[in-house]
Amino acid sequence: MAYQALYRVWRPRKFEDVVGQVHITRTLQNAMEQQKVAHAYLFSGPRGTGKTSAAKIFAKAINCEHAPVKEPCGECDACRGIQDGSISDIIEIDAASNNGVDDIREIRDKVKYAPSAVEYKVYIIDEVHMLSQGAFNALLKTLEEPPRHVIFILATTEPHKIPLTIISRCQRFDFKRITHQVIVERIKHILDEEGIQYDEHALIHVALTAEGGMRDALSLLDQAIAYSDNLNIQMEDVLAVTGSIPQERLLAMIEALNNREAKEALNALEESMQEGKDPNRFVFDLIHFLRDLYMFSSASHMDDVLVRAIPDEKFKEVAESLTSQWLEQAIDILNETQQDMKWTNSPKVLLEIALLNIQEIDPQQGNAQSSEATAIPSELIQQIAQLEKELKNLKEQGVKADSQEEKTQKKRAPQSRGNRYKVPYEKVRFTLSEATKDDLKNVKANWAAFMEGLKKTSPPARAKLVDSTPRAASDKSIILSFKYEIHCSLVLENQEMIETALSEYIGKKLTIIPIPDQEWQAIREDFLNQQQPSESEEQESEQEDPLVSEARKLVGDELLEIKE
Repeated sequence: MAYQALYRVWRPRKFEDVVGQVHITRTLQNAMEQQKVAHAYLFSGPRGTGKTSAAKIFAKAINCEHAPVKEPCGECDACRGIQDGSISDIIEIDAASNNGVDDIREIRDKVKYAPSAVEYKVYIIDEVHMLSQGAFNALLKTLEEPPRHVIFILATTEPHKIPLTIISRCQRFDFKRITHQVIVERIKHILDEEGIQYDEHALIHVALTAEGGMRDALSLLDQAIAYSDNLNIQMEDVLAVTGSIPQERLLAMIEALNNREAKEALNALEESMQEGKDPNRFVFDLIHFLRDLYMFSSASHMDDVLVRAIPDEKFKEVAESLTSQWLEQAIDILNETQQDMKWTNSPKVLLEIALLNIQEIDPQQGNAQSSEATAIPSELIQQIAQLEKELKNLKEQGVKADSQEEKTQKKRAPQSRGNRYKVPYEKVRFTLSEATKDDLKNVKANWAAFMEGLKKTSPPARAKLVDSTPRAASDKSIILSFKYEIHCSLVLENQEMIETALSEYIGKKLTIIPIPDQEWQAIREDFLNQQQPSESEEQESEQEDPLVSEARKLVGDELLEIKE
């Protein structure tokens, strides 16, 4: 007989073999024992976590000759027939290659026929998210009200692609990633049964590389067995088949970085790249190795939680030389690099920069803090005493009223909290000093037509101007206030195009000066306070219509719009 892969030989045949999914297997077992089986199920979750296996076990259990049972017996004709595929009433369909409307119509036409050999006809549709929209629509009615002898089990790795109308007709079970410990225990059991020797650290690394998928773990284990010469799986075998970095090299690199010897660290990286190692895999290994160093140095008896490292003498020596602050910062840098590497065509360059940044971390940061501990308290005590004295004086004398200048500064306080956009105050004041009502009226009169035209020529630019309001205009510039501060920065990206488009409507090109809405009132008041009150009042009485003045008193400047 031809050789079969481990994941096929050791595919679960009972619910107790489906490891890491107790929340699902227990629910299904209780439903079968209580004879409360639903007509449709949706099994979703990452690859290799037992979705299709659980579906086949469920099909055997409900059709077992001893039903209702929690586990299929595996001995009766129904269980054996379903297991070897000789019973045609259990239909497995790959939706990736049978995703058309005609394929689903064929199912819909056949469900009405009673099963030939067992009690229930079970349709297992794998990767159901691959069905076309038309196929989903064809499945809707049948899935909602199938005949009593039919059960649907839909399996998918991407449930977000399935229409809600389908999901609402199913009982949904979410399979989760299997933990490292559970995977290690399972592959230990398999290797013991197969009579293969192993190094436990090698199995831990297999579980780490599998990322929660039992099928991936067994496939890697198969490769490691084939790579080893004497059916004895060692760490070197697993590192070879997974493309991971040897521990000795990682330790040498971390030592070099801690000692600020960038050249040695970069040479170690280059050596790995020359051997064909993947930069993404390198970062993955380095992050988990630093994590092991952190865990080992943080408390005693942490050998059991290490997922990548072997705690030998060299490992312990390096762990003692590193501070927790250094390890935290190094892991943060590598995490950011790992995210950035997903969007670059030069991952090796990013990795080299990350290593250079790590070697800039102060290796004595933790010790420096302890040495300064004696100097800091005396300074703090003096500062606290001074603050207490000032606070006492304030309570006794009372707090004086804020001046107009302080009020203005408080209104501007939000801008000083580290926002990215900085208001160009000088440009704003210069525009206000030269602004005229005629220029502002001209802009407002053509603003609606300008926005409508922008909707056709550049919808993205219009979207950035939707929440903007013209506040003041001169012969050369215009002040626009924005409801959301981020739009101030965004509009500058299309400033030249917007200014050119606006000039076509008002007859001249104005420089746009964006400011946030919350800044406008403070800037306006500050500017008016600097002007001569008598002059401004005389100008308003001379230029402004009495009706407009009365309207301004009733609704305020913000809601008032003057049209000729």
